Amino acid sequence: MITNLIGRAFLEAYNKKYQKDYSPKDFFEQEYFEVFFNHVKYMQWVTNSPFVQMKKGQKPELLSVADRKEKLSNLHEKIKDEEPDASFALGFPASDVKDYASTSGQVSDVFIPISDDEIYLSWIGSGLGIGVAGGYNLLFNDAEITLKTFDGWKIYRKYLNDNTLDKMGGNQINSWNGQWLRYLLGGDFQEDFDFSRLVDEDIFKVESSLIKVNTVNWSLLFFSLSQLYPDKELTAYVYSFGQTNKTIGFIPFQLKEGTNLRKVYSKLYGNEYSFNSKEFESLFGIHIKRACELGSIGIQALRPEGLKEYMFDSKNLSFKKEEENIIYHAYKTWLIAMLSKNKEEITDYTLELAKSILKYRNSGKGNSRITLVENELFSSKSKKSFIESLTMMVTEVDDDDLLRFKKLKDEIHLMTNEEFGYFSTLLKFDYAFVKKQS
Repeated sequence: MITNLIGRAFLEAYNKKYQKDYSPKDFFEQEYFEVFFNHVKYMQWVTNSPFVQMKKGQKPELLSVADRKEKLSNLHEKIKDEEPDASFALGFPASDVKDYASTSGQVSDVFIPISDDEIYLSWIGSGLGIGVAGGYNLLFNDAEITLKTFDGWKIYRKYLNDNTLDKMGGNQINSWNGQWLRYLLGGDFQEDFDFSRLVDEDIFKVESSLIKVNTVNWSLLFFSLSQLYPDKELTAYVYSFGQTNKTIGFIPFQLKEGTNLRKVYSKLYGNEYSFNSKEFESLFGIHIKRACELGSIGIQALRPEGLKEYMFDSKNLSFKKEEENIIYHAYKTWLIAMLSKNKEEITDYTLELAKSILKYRNSGKGNSRITLVENELFSSKSKKSFIESLTMMVTEVDDDDLLRFKKLKDEIHLMTNEEFGYFSTLLKFDYAFVKKQS
């Protein structure tokens, strides 16, 4: 029943901002119903609710204004006369006890009196849910975020009502909320945007028979929210409503970690402009469910999805394609952020090491040194095997590199196994980079 709590907090903020005195029922009737349901295309599809229960011959797109008003009256009657259930109180349990296991969460046998206001608020809160890829929604109890989400409702409605976009499907308010916040708060926002701009931003997908809202990757939303709150932590309620309701729970979002990644990138590459592009930001982030399993969403959850396949393996970036340079910058930024205790430690130390290793590799005859470096040193799964490979190298290097490799051996010895994994992968990427540049 988090939906009604979010709905209440939003309504208080809305009334204050717009100098209104709406009750929950007033807001639902005059604002929510009017923008969500009193049109040919709905913005939200609530299974078994009065708005989707059709009489014989009725279809949503064929309903008259009177028909839609009748369905609103049916909802009012249910709220007034019936015990709340998931068909008209969003986020509440199903009406039938046998359905609890599949369609309900957090069900209690303790009687909790529910007012009519709470039910209207549950609709408002559900309409503020922020959809992210992976099939989950987020709810933040934050006035600024909910008010900005509300601002996007009428924009989505405008496109649904546009006669030139007749192929646009409705009922995607949560996906729209996620895309709207990502775009509004991100670095690419333009006040004079139009539909084609939103298509270019990958917010809408245009197919021959359908126009739909793409669901935003959570990492893109995370970075946009970190622009709004650069030094803040927010708690999100993570859930999914559908044939089977899913509740992950309350997950802290460490938005300051997005700010920290930007600082690392700026330190390495001189500015934040390229970091703020959605193409770059989309490289970060594991699956939302796995991210939540970490207990909080921050730097660890932002690990680039493709990075894992390069760790503890000889596989490396080839830099044969231009996009691999972008991938390299993203991977390197994250790895250094994981290894650096503070921003003063952000250096290209591994890049200098990589140059020494490449010099060693290129100064020998045959393939023995290539094999030692690329198939043994960089595929080491433990500190011990890495140091053994390094020990074989130091017998054949000059004094400067000897001191550099000895210092590296001492540092590897003091690293945790986790730090070693990050460090050796970073060194391997830098090696591939300087090798390509040579």
